[in-house]
Amino acid sequence: MILAIVLPLLTLSVLAASLWAAWKAVRTARTPQGAMGWVVFLLTAPYIALIAYLFLGHHRYRHYLVSRRESGRVMEAANDFSVRFAPGHQPGGINPRPFEKLAALGATRGNDMELLVDGDATFEALFAAIDGAQHYILAQFYIIHDDRIGQAFAERLIAAADRGVSVRLLYDPVGSHALPVAYLQRLRDAGIRVPHKNRLSKRSGRLQINYRNHRKTLIVDGIHGFTGGLNVGDEYLGRDPKFGHWRDTFIRLSGPMVSELQLVFAEDWHWGTGETLISPLHWEPAPAAADMTGLILPAGPADEMETGTLFFVSAIVAAKDRLWVASPYFVPDTDVLSALKQAALRGVDVRILVPDMIDHTLPWLAAYAVFDECRAAGVNFWRYKEGFLHEKVVLVDDRMAAVGSMNMDNRSFRLNFETMAVLFDGRAARAVETMLLADFAKAEQLDKALHEQPFKIRVGAPIARLFGPLL
Repeated sequence: MILAIVLPLLTLSVLAASLWAAWKAVRTARTPQGAMGWVVFLLTAPYIALIAYLFLGHHRYRHYLVSRRESGRVMEAANDFSVRFAPGHQPGGINPRPFEKLAALGATRGNDMELLVDGDATFEALFAAIDGAQHYILAQFYIIHDDRIGQAFAERLIAAADRGVSVRLLYDPVGSHALPVAYLQRLRDAGIRVPHKNRLSKRSGRLQINYRNHRKTLIVDGIHGFTGGLNVGDEYLGRDPKFGHWRDTFIRLSGPMVSELQLVFAEDWHWGTGETLISPLHWEPAPAAADMTGLILPAGPADEMETGTLFFVSAIVAAKDRLWVASPYFVPDTDVLSALKQAALRGVDVRILVPDMIDHTLPWLAAYAVFDECRAAGVNFWRYKEGFLHEKVVLVDDRMAAVGSMNMDNRSFRLNFETMAVLFDGRAARAVETMLLADFAKAEQLDKALHEQPFKIRVGAPIARLFGPLL
């Protein structure tokens, strides 16, 4: 008797909830394809799809938007120094205007950069900056492991705090899910400001596990800034036998771009803690003699525009001679795919460098589903053979270079908070060119069509592509 009453009510409740979720998907999904996929899934398999939608569906990041409005002083500071350090006209250079609009930050002159190739060079530079800190350290990483390099990282932060340096640390609660409570408590006991996992989860929404803060940043005294692709873990120094050599890139910045990087951290800190982080920080970095022009481009699911997609489209459209991209994952949306093919068709040297080694199976397989159509248009793909390639680098002609945390996939385009350091300077472009040429020398060009691949790839690639919007 009870089942006869409960089951129909349960069915009606699930149906009503599925219809509500389908309507919300139509209203909030970033693409028509994503909306249609959720609607079909929710209406055909409501019991499974409803749970999946609660965790993986698109939900506007209202808390982040509210925090952004509340941190008006952050944006006032951004507008102020963007005007003071505005670059002059650069004949023949790439127009920074599209990137400025996407970043909501202006391109500034007076910057300098240095590429940090792989983990040893990166952590040597990061630790030297931490050891030399006099006033404050702002650190943010997607993944922090409690291993050899993680312990060394903690020890240096604690040593800085012991000598009176103010230290703040942000981490992603999902990316760093394995980080022991004792590790974090040790930092807090030393006086380091570290938000608790439950507070970070509450601010982001406990069900929104699909949206992650993927940024990797270190700022010291408002003078030295670092960002790129490495997290804090032994594998990033090639110590994991599964991957062997780990190929990655960080960038060291000086000049006004450090203040922009600091603004992005301040916004994330305000969102995660509620504290407006302006007055305690230094906002007057000395212009660097190199006088490079650049900006910091943050992107994330709270943006009004498709910042990640439009960053790549803008870079591709700007290319006249070459577009080289290194990314561990290649699962772009249709807009970026079309732009890549169009660039190759008009004669641009388009090269995409991806790893040959498997990190995550689904995105690795999904890439094979689009290789052929891109190669038909003239896009060249290279597979890095000496370990795992994890760098996120873009080179446009001899005029623009970008290094950061953004992969060439839908997850970075729409689901993650990311950061790219973008430089409109021939010297930066030549440095990236030299680095990428060394990477291509350790790679092999992909020349086999999908039908020539092993059976598991021929079958798996089309299936994996169905999950492209989530990868």
